[in-house]
Amino acid sequence: MVRAGRTFCERDFELFSEGEGGGAAFSAPESEGHSLALHRMITPEIAVFSGGTSAEREVSLGSGMACAVALARSFPTRLFQLSKNELPPDLDPERHVVFSTLHGTFGEDGGMQRLLDAAGVVYGGCDAAASELTMDKTRTKNAASARGVQVVKGLQFAADAKPSADSIIGSLGSELVVKPNAEGSSVGLSLVSNRDELTNALAKINRGSWLVEQRIVGRELSVGVLGGTAMGVVEIRPKSGVYDYSSKYTKGLTEYFAPAPLDTVTTELVKSAAATAFTACGCRDYARVDFILRGERELYLLEINTLPGMKETSLLPMSARCEGFDFTALVKEMITPALQRFRPAAAPATL
Repeated sequence: MVRAGRTFCERDFELFSEGEGGGAAFSAPESEGHSLALHRMITPEIAVFSGGTSAEREVSLGSGMACAVALARSFPTRLFQLSKNELPPDLDPERHVVFSTLHGTFGEDGGMQRLLDAAGVVYGGCDAAASELTMDKTRTKNAASARGVQVVKGLQFAADAKPSADSIIGSLGSELVVKPNAEGSSVGLSLVSNRDELTNALAKINRGSWLVEQRIVGRELSVGVLGGTAMGVVEIRPKSGVYDYSSKYTKGLTEYFAPAPLDTVTTELVKSAAATAFTACGCRDYARVDFILRGERELYLLEINTLPGMKETSLLPMSARCEGFDFTALVKEMITPALQRFRPAAAPATL
């Protein structure tokens, strides 16, 4: 739900109504050549989802607001701040197309997408099957590896069936990364270098599915994929040496280079691997693909993020700027395929 008394103003866009279903609505100005009524007849209203119930709620709230502002420059737009794992009650499949910025569980794991499919609501981004697959880091690696993309060697386990530290070290060595198998934003990430550290990390695990991987020391890279085409490569350099939650979301703790200072051959290698992984996992519309590069050409897939952070300073927008997309142009491109899929009963949408 939108907080009581929430108001909004950005340049020549203004808050024009407050919906009972928790939505704040924004519109483009009539001076663009159409009356508001005609504009809404031509295109559906974009329903931006933000918030949610996962550990990444605060990140999502920022993404949702940024995207609502940008989308409102081109479309009638309504921002919904969700606080339950359910759809807003006034979401209308004949009037709305969803642009979701829900991160983590429910938002990215196929749960929200399955509810939208059942309600007949068109939405941008990956469908339920691809969302469920890519939320699972192990399944993602298996699908990409089958298409020739190199992945980090690892072991998945359930919290109630943890392997011993000795068995893990015997299989993977002692330089390891321990992380949830189905969370984003580096939630729960631990780096270990010996048996005692691994034992302590395992002792903290009490629920869920987890992944322990060999720690590859190298350059962290991220690539946005739009419509199946890889955009610019971004290099991430955390000052602490670890790109954890704090490094991601605390200003000044990480340096970003967009485009990454790579030679042409390596750049094309990364972009090709990103596009291949995107296709291998059945993704559509857009996603962000993360890698680690050891040496000059030894590239490893880390994960695919189907609903990544979407502030103007986030990684996907950084990648897009390398290709000439400002933030407003990017979000418009991201929602366009969904608008093309939108077919209201009364009259087809015209773009």
